[in-house]
Amino acid sequence: KEGKDLNDNRPRQSEFNKLNLSYTLMSKRNLLTLVKEGLVNGWDDPRMPTICGFRRRGYSPESIHKFIDKIGYTTYDALNDIALLESSLRDDLNSRAIRVSAVINPVKLIITNYPEGQVEELEAINNPEDPEAGSHLIEFSRELWIEREDFMEDAPKKYFRMTPGQEVRLKNAYIVKCTGCKKDEKGVITEVYCEYDANTRSGMPDANRKVKGTLHWVSCDHCMQAEVRLYDRLWKVENPRDELAAIREAKKCDALEAMKEIINPDSLKVLPNCYIEKFAATLPPLSYLQFQRIGYFNVDKESTPEKMVFNRTVGLKDTWGKLNK
Repeated sequence: KEGKDLNDNRPRQSEFNKLNLSYTLMSKRNLLTLVKEGLVNGWDDPRMPTICGFRRRGYSPESIHKFIDKIGYTTYDALNDIALLESSLRDDLNSRAIRVSAVINPVKLIITNYPEGQVEELEAINNPEDPEAGSHLIEFSRELWIEREDFMEDAPKKYFRMTPGQEVRLKNAYIVKCTGCKKDEKGVITEVYCEYDANTRSGMPDANRKVKGTLHWVSCDHCMQAEVRLYDRLWKVENPRDELAAIREAKKCDALEAMKEIINPDSLKVLPNCYIEKFAATLPPLSYLQFQRIGYFNVDKESTPEKMVFNRTVGLKDTWGKLNK
């Protein structure tokens, strides 16, 4: 180039951009404040943008590499959308996560015409994206747990889940038709009733009959209780770094006081009364899982066969973006 000394062979240093993420604080000083003041549960809290935090939440190294490849390497100090990181994460986990059945907001489903005391073992595919991942068995019985959101007593026309008079398929099992429900004195639904078609199990004559809805479930007598921790973004604002600076300037306050104004109070919800199939208890800590129809989860380091604990890594879809439009 014009003006350049072609004989100048001295080494030059190029500094690339800092990996800033939306809804994330990256400054070590601010992260230290979070830890010291107890706003998070240590450096490996799954809400923290640390290597140990990402690992505990269930981020795979490959997903982070995919994200870096997508945004590229530049010298421009950009604010990268965390939704792009989550998209890379979903793409990677879809190919490696083991599918399991879990119910995080349970209501009991009783199949009234299914024989009492009968138990069937049904095959469940570990990962449809990976034929070599194999399969495992899951028990089916008369009383099941299903998601409370999968039943509606008075449903709109295009509701394809469980409602009186409508058929749905229980995943890996039978087609059932809802016949009603039971409520307590406060009007809360405590039981849902249905009848099954014995000819609709896989390999049976009517197994290919078309129904629009498919629900996941676990057998009440053959599942395990678990704690599920639903993690979300730690900050309510897209650019917490600039927002913190603005609050401190306007109110002449310290970092801690400013943080408390923009921290997300719903960044962690603990659900202690969830149910999951017994197969999950055989998986080691940090295993990548997909709770079918719910999201991607990780076996927490505190999990034991007696008390299983799971961390939500990311949902199946970007619900945050929809809520904030």
